[in-house]
Amino acid sequence: MNYKMIRYIIGMILMAESGFMVLPMAVSLFYKEFDILMPFVYSIMLTFCVAAMFGLKKPKNDLVFARESYIAVSAGWMLVSFFGAMPFFLSGEIPSFIDAFFETVSGFTTTGATILSTVETMSKGLLFWRAFTHWIGGMGIIMFLLMLTQFSEGHSLYIMRAEVPGPSVGKIAPKSTSNAHILYGIYTALTIFEAVLLLFGGMPVFDAVTTAFSTAGTGGFSVKDAGIAAYESAYIEWVVSIFMLLFGVNFNLYFLMLIGKFKIALKSEELRVFLAVIAVCTVIMGVNSAEYYGDLSVAIRKAFFQTTATISTTGFGGVEFMNWPMLCHSVVLVLLFLGGCAGSTAGGLKIGRVIMTFKMLRKEAHRLAHPHEITTIKFEGKFIDKETRSFIMVYTSAFFVILAVSSIAVMIMGHDYETAFSAVLSCLNNVGPALGEVGHSGLYTGFNGITKLFMSLLMLTGRLEIFPMLILFMPSTWRKH
Repeated sequence: MNYKMIRYIIGMILMAESGFMVLPMAVSLFYKEFDILMPFVYSIMLTFCVAAMFGLKKPKNDLVFARESYIAVSAGWMLVSFFGAMPFFLSGEIPSFIDAFFETVSGFTTTGATILSTVETMSKGLLFWRAFTHWIGGMGIIMFLLMLTQFSEGHSLYIMRAEVPGPSVGKIAPKSTSNAHILYGIYTALTIFEAVLLLFGGMPVFDAVTTAFSTAGTGGFSVKDAGIAAYESAYIEWVVSIFMLLFGVNFNLYFLMLIGKFKIALKSEELRVFLAVIAVCTVIMGVNSAEYYGDLSVAIRKAFFQTTATISTTGFGGVEFMNWPMLCHSVVLVLLFLGGCAGSTAGGLKIGRVIMTFKMLRKEAHRLAHPHEITTIKFEGKFIDKETRSFIMVYTSAFFVILAVSSIAVMIMGHDYETAFSAVLSCLNNVGPALGEVGHSGLYTGFNGITKLFMSLLMLTGRLEIFPMLILFMPSTWRKH
């Protein structure tokens, strides 16, 4: 195993984080929050020094294979969350380090779960850092590093696969570095576009930027206690809802549109199912909650907001769905499972993976009924090979095993079934809000320290799609082969 290269990658990750912290420190300076400056300075210095200890000089042997990539990425994400919690903890605005760590993990994994019952009393610098972690984590810090660091092409793809969410990593350019530039360019452009539209709706500049960060990363941290509802604007609700939908779409499709291949992009099977699910769930919840609002148009708007917030795993607060009929709760629970498209910033099982799972179940049922017929499975116009089918089934099985075992563990820790199951599902799928004690606000203050650490691990496991975290803790990973 190339330990020097693992240390180098982790060092580069932490170096990037120390650079990212400069921006919220500048925000604190702009708003004359001088008491917040030193916590940021100390955090930046500490992160930089640890990064230097890991090594900033690229080793001569820069070969990185699957095992090194998974270890570097999973360990890197844990350390980024650890050091990212420092500004919250050192400032005293989140006095418990476990709480600060939970909040930061939730930020970087774009979960949006929070331990803060109020955020409006927090400093602007820390609120900016809190939202900025969503934006960094949405596309991935490794993706950012691929734009700045030259790895050999074959090995950079190993690193990319260890972080990018989805059943597979599609290449939209010949080189992974070019791929990263294109994806980050689209990501940045959409973020800026949303912020501008929110400004047109009368949202303050600071709020518009942080809301755009949270939407882009499909995270859901807000600078208002009441979430998007605080602005009392149908326009703002529509803008945020539409962009939650847009960030839940495979970014490769945007690239196809940019080069004029609209027909190919719009033929995407995953996209069509994604939009169909949103439409159906919006209608179901809108019709069923119409009596609560007394106006069908308002109910549809609220239902569309809740649907896009849940399926994109953004989880923005702003809709009191806990007061809706039980059928709506069931719809929300289904959406908690699904998630967005592969290649998006959304979490969840992914629509593409769900489609392929159902196709495999249908194929197996058909094979049992017609044992002599040869059948194949196609997705997005391509045949799904045996290796891909096997991986999807293993991943889905692992997901439900972790969900079941973790739910039981949280119930043993003293929580009711509804709270335990929905909170575990929400953290594992990086959604944030849940049912029971957590509710639409995604408030996890009712959990003790051990449970919060456990939930933090689930958020990281979900963000990296299970296997990188499993590989990190498997004894066989560290044996010589």
